[in-house]
Amino acid sequence: MTEHGVVRWLSDADLQSAVGALDAYVVQHPQGSPYHLSAWRNAVAEGYGHDQGCLVAYGQGGQISGLLPMCYVRRPLVRPQWVSLPFADLGGPLADDKATEQALIRAAQRELAASSAEHLELRCRTAASTEYNEQNPDTAYLTGRKVRMLCTLPESSASLLASYKPKLRSQIKKAEKNGLKAEIRTDAAAVAEFYRVYAANMRRLGSPAHSKRWFEAIQRQYQKGQSYFIVLVRFGDRVVGAGWVLRCAERAVIPWASTLADFNHLAPNMLLYWTIQAHLADSGGREFDFGRSTYGEGTYRFKQQWGAVPNLLDWQTYTADALLPVPALKQGGLGQRLRPFIERVWQRLPQPVANRLGGHLRRYITL
Repeated sequence: MTEHGVVRWLSDADLQSAVGALDAYVVQHPQGSPYHLSAWRNAVAEGYGHDQGCLVAYGQGGQISGLLPMCYVRRPLVRPQWVSLPFADLGGPLADDKATEQALIRAAQRELAASSAEHLELRCRTAASTEYNEQNPDTAYLTGRKVRMLCTLPESSASLLASYKPKLRSQIKKAEKNGLKAEIRTDAAAVAEFYRVYAANMRRLGSPAHSKRWFEAIQRQYQKGQSYFIVLVRFGDRVVGAGWVLRCAERAVIPWASTLADFNHLAPNMLLYWTIQAHLADSGGREFDFGRSTYGEGTYRFKQQWGAVPNLLDWQTYTADALLPVPALKQGGLGQRLRPFIERVWQRLPQPVANRLGGHLRRYITL
């Protein structure tokens, strides 16, 4: 019980019957994200087989006053974990007020205590008081930390283009002059086109790629609410850049974007991100999340040039009875020293082998 009502754990049939009401709550909530929609949890279950559920707070009148989506991630050789939400930058509770939010977290800790899971991870954003403020240039607290890069979009692509600095506009025009063309797709065939570019780029980076089955699950789940689109950038008949965008009301996020390195001199990234933002602006999008970056590094600066500003991520780890700090990355540790070697080995794998292995590994890598 809370002072406002009750918190219930929903799973299986109860959860599916409440999907419409839960998604409606996410859409109207000012902090609701595409990841909080039921489509993400369903894709996690369909694509990787992890169990899912959702804690739901109800007010005294029976209306939804908060929710906390969760996935139960089983891992080899170690205990499982609850994550809100795996493979996403954001999760955690959405609530009408702080008291309801805390009630949801306490209920999640009870679920944790009743299970065999090792811990619960909530992937939250920070409170507004700690967000980046252009009027306060002191950003030392952000150095080396993970941030989302958020951009406010105007009501038209024409206004958006006019807001850019001349250098940025010229880079967009350069991509078009180089013969690149972009198209927006939502069909299943676009998933295969996207995946070829994405998987090749991930192997080049020496990192395991999600399985194609995962993206097929994302496409099936998000198409129900018409809340996604894929942008493909072509050079002639070949797709050389691709990005995947998820939507929730006026908010949108790009979880995955890739280009083929051999064509980067043609600036496919510039056309890719311009096409995404132009389409969003013209179709009612007002906030675009460029995704996670380390403050001050290369991807951060790329996103910053579009007008995006940092929003500090606050990932919290709980045991059944305590909040634990998320461990900082240790520089110079064994994992850090082995990483270049692992990347070189992965880069030498044949593409089909890398795709198969990557899909198996990514099931357990929840970042």
